[in-house]
Amino acid sequence: MNRKDSIPPTADIPAPTRMMTWDKLICDKRYGLEDYHDTRNGTRSDFQRDFDRLVFSSPFRRLQNKTQVFPLPGSVFVHNRLTHSMEVASVGRSLANEIMRTLRMRHASEPWAHKLDAIDEIVAAACLAHDLGNPPFGHSGEKAISTFFSEGEGAGLQPLLTPEQWADITHFEGNANSLRLLTHQFNGRRPGGFAMTYSMLASIVKYPYESSLAGENGKFGFFTTEVPVFRRIADELGMIPDPGPGEETRYRRHPLVYIVEAADDICYQVMDMEDAHKLHVVSTEEVTDVFLGFFDDTRRNRMMGIMDKVADPNEKIAYMRSCVIGTLVEQCARAFTDNEQAILSGTFPGTLLDHVDTRQREGYRRCSALAWKKIYCAGDVVDIELAGNRIIAFLLEKFIHAVRNPSLNYSRLLLGKVPEQYDISAPTLFGRIQAVLDHMSAMTDVYALDLFRKLNGHSLPAV
Repeated sequence: MNRKDSIPPTADIPAPTRMMTWDKLICDKRYGLEDYHDTRNGTRSDFQRDFDRLVFSSPFRRLQNKTQVFPLPGSVFVHNRLTHSMEVASVGRSLANEIMRTLRMRHASEPWAHKLDAIDEIVAAACLAHDLGNPPFGHSGEKAISTFFSEGEGAGLQPLLTPEQWADITHFEGNANSLRLLTHQFNGRRPGGFAMTYSMLASIVKYPYESSLAGENGKFGFFTTEVPVFRRIADELGMIPDPGPGEETRYRRHPLVYIVEAADDICYQVMDMEDAHKLHVVSTEEVTDVFLGFFDDTRRNRMMGIMDKVADPNEKIAYMRSCVIGTLVEQCARAFTDNEQAILSGTFPGTLLDHVDTRQREGYRRCSALAWKKIYCAGDVVDIELAGNRIIAFLLEKFIHAVRNPSLNYSRLLLGKVPEQYDISAPTLFGRIQAVLDHMSAMTDVYALDLFRKLNGHSLPAV
């Protein structure tokens, strides 16, 4: 298992009797702008517009100041959420292109075959968007928000919320928050949020079920407030409904989720190793051993011959990294096309990386094991988690107290710092809590730390 706890969303669910179809799954209708939808051709497709709209957006720019794994750049530049998302988009596009070529030939006689040409554009946009909803301080930020409510100062709010609302905040999930960020009509904004295409939105929902079905891993795809949103998208695309035991909302994945997930997992695992090498957390020998383990003797000897001509250890690691990504892209593309029918029927078990050849699967496992041993327990990484937990818990305590007691002088001052787009005066307590979480999750690491210092009196504006 890698750091992101990727889990098969339907492993214990009986197989459905229906199939999804590419004709419906690829749809350029825009959420919130359905009445304006038309099929005219332009210089850019609607899926390309999704990609461009994300690149020029404020939430995407803010990713440059959000932690990926290691602390943000000091003397050595490491990945942040922005660079990670761009690399995932690059790998996702390459993987989608490999798959698209095979599917185009396989379905060449179908009247909808031309729609398959859009797969790479949809995947690239979804890859850019997949981390937009993540709070500051990496994955530990999600945990810090969840535990504030489950075991911290926020625990006393449970009797005031519905079980569904409580499940939302005690399993706070960046993936679900990305869908909210892209579709919610914040104050002063247009209906439909970013007004993205249905197919792109469905492609970022890795866990297409609500929080009450999150289970031990705490993973889910949409908050209670976005259940109608996802139902509308999923039904329009012909995704397979799979109600929970109490009629909770659950669907089988959109097929393109598997491509986005694979691109994300490949970049996450492999690039973490390269960053750790630059920071001297793992040695050149350790990374070389793990990376060469993805290849047979013939390929390994050829790679070693090439590296003998390079003196810079970082260049050697970069070369091997590119080779590893290349072979995993090739293997995941084959896994997708070989299992197309299972994917379309919603019965495909696990992830694409679970279905690569034994050598590559073992190489990925060894890479994950080394990451757990040397990277995720590294001192700097743990320090970020500790600091992030303290900062997020403090800010949540202050903001939630303020929205519950808005007439207090301190509350008025603090709430005056919240951007107008967040509805801190919502009529329900849950609505006000969501407004706080919307604001918190949009913060960068730098902004959250600065605000923490100011509210503690450790920092004052320069005179």
